[in-house]
Amino acid sequence: MSNPVQSSTQVRLDKWLWAARFYKTRSLARDQIDGGKVHYNGQRTKPGKAVDVGALVRFWQGQDEREVRVLEVSEQRKSAPLAQQLYEETEASLKKRAENSEARRFNSQFAPSPERRPDKQERRQLIRVKQS
Repeated sequence: MSNPVQSSTQVRLDKWLWAARFYKTRSLARDQIDGGKVHYNGQRTKPGKAVDVGALVRFWQGQDEREVRVLEVSEQRKSAPLAQQLYEETEASLKKRAENSEARRFNSQFAPSPERRPDKQERRQLIRVKQS
C-alpha cells in the first residue's frame, strides 16, 4: 500500500489547496489566488508557487478568513480525514472563526431577512430569545 501523502515532491499552491479540500476544484483555487484572496507567508502569490512544509497560508473560505500551517504536502485529493492531516489551523484563526460564527448566528435571530416574514418556527425562536 502506498503512502497517500508525499512530502518529497514539489506541489503547486492551487493543487495543494484543492488536495486539502479547501476548494472544490483547482480552477476555483486558482481564481482565488489570482484575485488576491490567498496569501502565502504573508504575501500575495501565484497559483504555481511551490508549497513548503511549515508555510503559513491565509485565505478566505466563504465568509470566514482561515489561516493554516502546512504540515504535509500532497498533490492527490483524498478523503476528508486524510486531507485534514495536511494542515493545522492556527489558534487565532479558530478563535476568530468562532466569534464570527456566533455573531452571524446572533444577528440572524434579531434581523430576519427583509425579503420575507419569519415563519412559525422562527417567530417562536424570536419570542423565546426576547423573553429570556
